[in-house]
Amino acid sequence: MSEVPPKDSAEPETVREAQVASAEESAKLGFEPPASEETPSTAFDIELPQYEGPLDLLLDLIRKHKINIYDIPIHQITNQYLDYLRQAKDFDIDLGGEFVFMASTLILIKSKTLLPKDPTVPGEEQEDPRDELVRQLLDHEKFVQAAQMLRDKRLVEENVWSNPPATTFADDDGPGISVDVFDLVKTYEEVLDRFKSRPVYDVADEDVSVASRIEFIKNMMLSEDRDIDLREVFERQPGVRALVATFLAVLELVKLQAVALRQSELFGPIEIRKHKMFDAVFSDDGPLTGADSEYR
Repeated sequence: MSEVPPKDSAEPETVREAQVASAEESAKLGFEPPASEETPSTAFDIELPQYEGPLDLLLDLIRKHKINIYDIPIHQITNQYLDYLRQAKDFDIDLGGEFVFMASTLILIKSKTLLPKDPTVPGEEQEDPRDELVRQLLDHEKFVQAAQMLRDKRLVEENVWSNPPATTFADDDGPGISVDVFDLVKTYEEVLDRFKSRPVYDVADEDVSVASRIEFIKNMMLSEDRDIDLREVFERQPGVRALVATFLAVLELVKLQAVALRQSELFGPIEIRKHKMFDAVFSDDGPLTGADSEYR
């Protein structure tokens, strides 16, 4: 009598073919094969919103549930606030002591609202325990709106480029070749190199500012009454600090259209001359001498 082979002795190829056939039949019927126990299950990503402070959290809860800020249901808002603290604790998020202090404040307000009113005090004179919280929320909301407005304003200003017409900065006072910033920087570097070779003396530091150098250039233009070589202006400065302040002063005066920079010939020395707006800039109500001028 022949022995019956055990079930485990089935050929591997036969078992594999049966599994493939079963999978194909399941696919035809629209069934997905069950996931293997070794396949890890997909985890849910849970994000807890972050707030800069407890007042931000309360304002967000009020907006989400469309609550009247002047009539806050303290029981509801306290429970939602405490739920957020519990979730933050579960996710091991350190909120800080101000969140815990606000939780105790809400619980205190809630307990006060549960107390019976004093019968000896008229109803209209009794203080609502929520009033202080409402005042804090309103003040905080004003600051939040102001900060958002400033951020939006800065964003708009950073993405706006002005393109004034060339005639705004045109100077028709005499012939000459226009000077760009590269020519100006080249002249500045030449004079700066000469300053490095000057002998150094130990003297007290002089208080030099851009405003004082603007006044220096103004007086020089008025006393000389001619076009002045820019290198001459730079070389009259007592030190490197004064030279840097003078360079900034020249840039500011050009921007304000008080002076103009010209070259009599290509690659020639840069000359500084009065702009047609020179007198207007230095007038009593001009940008450099006005009551609110930053150079006064």
